[in-house]
Amino acid sequence: MPAGRVAYVDGRYSRHGDAAVHIEDRGLQFADAVYEVFMVMGKLLFDEEAHLDRLERSLGELSIAMPIHRGALKVVLREMVRQNRIVDGFVYLQVTRGVAKRDHFIPKAAQPSLILTARPFNAAAIEKRRGNGVAVFSAPDIRWARCDIKSTALLPNVLAKSASQAKGGYEVWFVDDNGFVTEGGSTNAWIVTRDGVAVTRALSNDILPGVTRGAILQALKDEGIAYEVRSFTVEEALNSREAFVTSATGGAMPVVTLDGKTIGNGHPGSVSARIQEAYMRLATREAVSNASRKNSG
Repeated sequence: MPAGRVAYVDGRYSRHGDAAVHIEDRGLQFADAVYEVFMVMGKLLFDEEAHLDRLERSLGELSIAMPIHRGALKVVLREMVRQNRIVDGFVYLQVTRGVAKRDHFIPKAAQPSLILTARPFNAAAIEKRRGNGVAVFSAPDIRWARCDIKSTALLPNVLAKSASQAKGGYEVWFVDDNGFVTEGGSTNAWIVTRDGVAVTRALSNDILPGVTRGAILQALKDEGIAYEVRSFTVEEALNSREAFVTSATGGAMPVVTLDGKTIGNGHPGSVSARIQEAYMRLATREAVSNASRKNSG
């Protein structure tokens, strides 16, 4: 077993610093690739099946084959957690179309490449951020028209999130041509109305079908918390009771300012806290169940 941090590339585990891809990999040259991020808490993979479902959908939309069987991929995911000694952290998975002579036309015979890395995160730091809430700034949505595919072509996201960070922000909220919030640079966007109703945008090509978003919608149903799936504007968000963003690595993260203006009372709200607790109960239950089936199989 390699010492230290471990990466996986096309069937081989190696030291993270030694891992490499071919110079003509289409993921490098064209961002002809998709990715997933799996949160690990207490050594358990959260929302594993939903992430794999979305991976297969993204690959299908781009006509890229699964690089290995789903069952074998689950083995690799767990081995990455084990070899990297991850207790709380995440596993990053990327599938590229593979290696081919550089050409804009899609090659007919390329073999997809599978790349995985893993690293721990500071759970205490995330909880501190959740306790304080975060700042968000809005920006025009200049991304491509297929944001439902989890593509690695993230340059607009990188630029917008960095611009937000330069102003003291944690995240950006993209706004479409009609003035409605689409989603964050790496999160889904939510508000809580004055009546306590959670609101998030409906799925379409304009936003990524967030796995955590879907799990939270299920948690809302389970807990009997009112919600609506519809669009909302920056103005409505500023007049809302609460706001939050959702992601695999952050769960439900409260938003306390938008474009430098206070949302609600400027502190994380009780509804978003309840939603985070409901999500963690659901996600932990499913992760334990998946681990139990794996151990008994």
